[in-house]
Amino acid sequence: MSKVEVFEDQRAAGYNSFVETWIPGYRYFMDRLPNILKETINKHLLVVGCGTGAEIERFIHARESWEITGIDPSPAMITQAAKSLESFENVRLIEGVVTDLDKAEIFGAATLLLVLHFMEDDGTKIELLQSISERLEKDAPFVLLDITGDKEQIRGNLNILKQLLPEGLDPEDVANRLNRIENHLHPVSEKRLSELLVEAGFESPLRFFQNSIYMGWLTKKL
Repeated sequence: MSKVEVFEDQRAAGYNSFVETWIPGYRYFMDRLPNILKETINKHLLVVGCGTGAEIERFIHARESWEITGIDPSPAMITQAAKSLESFENVRLIEGVVTDLDKAEIFGAATLLLVLHFMEDDGTKIELLQSISERLEKDAPFVLLDITGDKEQIRGNLNILKQLLPEGLDPEDVANRLNRIENHLHPVSEKRLSELLVEAGFESPLRFFQNSIYMGWLTKKL
């Protein structure tokens, strides 16, 4: 897979605090994510773009017993995740991309959080989604959290997001980040996201979470 966003150095080190500041409801979403997948029979979970391991930690402490494979292209992210997860035998961390995984290894569920909007819709998004689909068993649930919407929707929801941010943030930093989201990331509309997922071998997704520009989606492998 090409054109992968890799978080390094200070950007990786500050990732956890950044997402909690900039994504209203992020902690709520993450804390309850295991509940969305708790009825999955095959408890072998693929966490794509696992980052610092914050998502994996939720599944480690869930009531259900999961076997978890986390994969991320960023050495700095994987290093952070390894430090916090090294004592858990049910967690495997891989520095790389999904296509590095053996297709013979089939998972019972997968997550893709805050990854897709970094990729252009030039074949890169569908390539990632297909590579995940190929490694899931039939009816396996797949959860996504992503910046979603057409240009007008993103612009309107960015105005809402600005009002939801914590007080005391640097105004110039806020302006720069809002500009980056609107003009330099690659979100797609809800309709286009559904098209991509269906093309990749999933059913049309259900939007079950939204806070400003961030939307959570649930689908399953057909």
